[in-house]
Amino acid sequence: MIELRHLRTLLALRETGSLVEAAERVHLTQSALSHQLKDLEGRVDSALFVRKTRPVEFTRAGLRLLALADEILPEVRKAERDLARLAGTEQGRLHMAIECHSCFQWLMPTVDYFRDHWPEVEIDIPSGHHFDPLPALAREQLDLVITADPQPLDGVHYAPLFRYEGLLAVARQHAFASRPFIEPQALAEETLITYPVEHSRLDVFTQFLSPANVRPKEIRTAELTIMMMQLVASGRGVCALPNWALTEYLERDYVSAVKLGENGVWSTLYAAIREENLEAPWMQDFLRTAKETSFAVLSGIKPAARDEEPAT
Repeated sequence: MIELRHLRTLLALRETGSLVEAAERVHLTQSALSHQLKDLEGRVDSALFVRKTRPVEFTRAGLRLLALADEILPEVRKAERDLARLAGTEQGRLHMAIECHSCFQWLMPTVDYFRDHWPEVEIDIPSGHHFDPLPALAREQLDLVITADPQPLDGVHYAPLFRYEGLLAVARQHAFASRPFIEPQALAEETLITYPVEHSRLDVFTQFLSPANVRPKEIRTAELTIMMMQLVASGRGVCALPNWALTEYLERDYVSAVKLGENGVWSTLYAAIREENLEAPWMQDFLRTAKETSFAVLSGIKPAARDEEPAT
């Protein structure tokens, strides 16, 4: 018998193109994933993909099961959502704030999809706040905050969405462009371009520069990512951004990117929610939609561990 978990695993394998990344996506060890796939192949008496190919090459049997997954899983998701809506007793409110400036690339498709499927939930992204979003969440002025900087607050739960690597964007002709990575001291003579937020909320400081007691020669701020890229491309500074925020600029060969340290700087993006709202069906569906949409539209991200706790 073919089970839903088998279909979800095959979809993860198609989307990631490798057994290692597929295992991360469905929160299994690589050994457990391989065992599950072999079990499925035994049930259908046919190989589903060609081993040791990257990206994974599926057999005719594998392609047929993928077509089944594409047909069935969206209907299962729709039924689950309808049942959750029928079980609900009151309308919800989802007022959110976004602490990462470049989140809109994946958040807007998530909000659009969610609005279509939960029309009874009031959605708003207020602008012009003159207070910190996380304390406002605790005070019930907001219902959800997207943040990479969790704070220990009573009654607030941090649901991990995905992990991302911070990269340093530099001009194509910059001396750093040919290096595989840089050490913190390399930025001591550079102009670092950042968003206009406290340094304590920027990974390039908290995880890279500050531990090494290094400060850039100059710090310059810009409100928009595209403004930062223009400054970088023209040689007026360097900036650290999430890998997925740089994708389109790297693909257009507008700038180059280099790793921060030999092992890179990785962070987790969270959805902060009050504990009282965590089990609401519409909130659970929003979180699930956010994760699915992120992996559909972003490059270079990794699943967060299912039981990952924020470092507070």
